[in-house]
Amino acid sequence: MFNKIILIGNLTKDPELRYSPQGTPVSSFTIAVNSNFKSGDQKETLFIDVVVFGKTAEACGQYLSKGRPVLVEGRLRERRWEYEGQRRSKCEVVAQTVRFLARREAQGTSFETPAATPEDFGPPPEESGDVEPF
Repeated sequence: MFNKIILIGNLTKDPELRYSPQGTPVSSFTIAVNSNFKSGDQKETLFIDVVVFGKTAEACGQYLSKGRPVLVEGRLRERRWEYEGQRRSKCEVVAQTVRFLARREAQGTSFETPAATPEDFGPPPEESGDVEPF
């Protein structure tokens, strides 16, 4: 099976950095992804939850803040749980790569900030199936 997603969006608030009981860094944040439609001035904004692990999570917690544009590459995951007798579920992106993007210039172009990419901090830990370390 193939499960891959690439999104560009802006953080809706500062990332939340925490640590699993095993000591693995885990960062979670939400990005707003805008879609424009060719037929008129219609816009659609999706709010996508993202979770990232390891040194990349620490870099996200240290360098990212509300409003910052990012490119997120990873896979979709559905989490299910029961709360007060009702079944709940949530889709989120488990990020493998988070690229920090510069804010748009006056001309409307954006570019990557090479000195601030999380790849400098190494890849996230290898995953074992659908079990996450928290």
